[in-house]
Amino acid sequence: MKVTQHLWFEKDMEAAIGLYTSLIPGSAIHWVSALPADTPSGPAGSVRLASFSLGDQDYVAIEAGPLDRFNHSFSIIVQCETQAEIDRLWAALGDGGTTEACGWLRDRWGLSWQISAKGLSALMADPDRAKAKRVCEAALKMVKVDIAALEAAARG
Repeated sequence: MKVTQHLWFEKDMEAAIGLYTSLIPGSAIHWVSALPADTPSGPAGSVRLASFSLGDQDYVAIEAGPLDRFNHSFSIIVQCETQAEIDRLWAALGDGGTTEACGWLRDRWGLSWQISAKGLSALMADPDRAKAKRVCEAALKMVKVDIAALEAAARG
């Protein structure tokens, strides 16, 4: 059995997955194809499908016009090792999109991303609950995640 995430794009699917795969190391577009038959979304050739991977996660995508917009109930989390990685992804994915609290952003296609620091979840689950609270409170005040500020909060 294999589990794969599926993303429905209204338009510009190839531009979106091209950007995503260029930003995440170990990513690739495996194939893109047009459906050769008429569908409820349009005539033959108007609906496009793709298979791609982001790091070690597999995805399929469809470009088939408006149906349901992306929302917060699905997001892609990227846990970054360095502030430079956070800054790079934040700038590229946020370009034309909107930024939100706690490291969340929506890209120009409306897909939600959480650009986070590797280890943040572990800090917020730390057995030292005072330390965890300081880190959590610091993270809640951030828009883009700031690793140095989280580390300072952890130290007290």
